Amino acid sequence: MATFDDVRELGDELERSYVAQVRGRWRFRVGQIVYAAFSLDETVMGFAFPKEERAGLVDGEPHKFHLPRESEMRFNWVEADLGALEPAEARELVVEAWRMVVPQKVARAYDLAHPDGPG
Repeated sequence: MATFDDVRELGDELERSYVAQVRGRWRFRVGQIVYAAFSLDETVMGFAFPKEERAGLVDGEPHKFHLPRESEMRFNWVEADLGALEPAEARELVVEAWRMVVPQKVARAYDLAHPDGPG
């Protein structure tokens, strides 16, 4: 079972990323772009995810993932129940979301430094 603490450090460790608290919710950002966000009770994680792939993710594992509310469907976004994820899986989702908002050269440098993934 993953918790916010399992992914918290990634928000500060990933290049160009920082953590901000907005209205009591934690958000991981690169510049002004939010690539991961957590509910007030830190049980739900929203994260950047390609629109064209999210139906497959949600349909494949509906006990873990769900679509964002209707007003957020225009964004590249999916939500996950943190308690249904393993810590390594949650970290991987955060890193993949971060990849969507940084330049490719930054993501490639991360891959070279972390050949086994986020751990």
